[in-house]
Amino acid sequence: MSPDDLLLTRLGLRFRRRLIPCTLGRGGITRDKHEGDGATPAGILHVTGMLYRPDRLNARALPGWAQPIGLRDLWCDDPAHPAYNLPVRAPFKPSHESLRRADPLYDLILTTDWNFPEAIPGRGSAIFLHSWRRPGYPTAGCLAFARSDLLWIAQRVTPGARILIRP
Repeated sequence: MSPDDLLLTRLGLRFRRRLIPCTLGRGGITRDKHEGDGATPAGILHVTGMLYRPDRLNARALPGWAQPIGLRDLWCDDPAHPAYNLPVRAPFKPSHESLRRADPLYDLILTTDWNFPEAIPGRGSAIFLHSWRRPGYPTAGCLAFARSDLLWIAQRVTPGARILIRP
């Protein structure tokens, strides 16, 4: 294991010698991930990108590889669509998730390679690291953190960093 790895433990996420409180999917951790099951997938994921709301976060607080979330940015979660588990732009009629939310959950997102780049329909989409609603409140499968902790991670993580999630 490398110091650059992010390791999910029962006590939180271990990264760079820190233990960071986090929440995960309401369905717990699973080896058999399916779209809409609310579970966090077990395995080794990798950080593939960083997205942020430029109207809510200062780009100078983030690494240069962070990309702004635009007004029309969405994420396709329709297993029947060719863009399943990929970013798309509005207008987009198939099922999707807006990346520009009214709440602060997606002000900063680390994207992962779960079911990517060759998505298997129904295997799950949009497994992100993002801000939590409140401590202990489960996600739909993502890993969620206090905003300050997520920002701390974002300032230190590198593209390709491993996220180790054990069942």
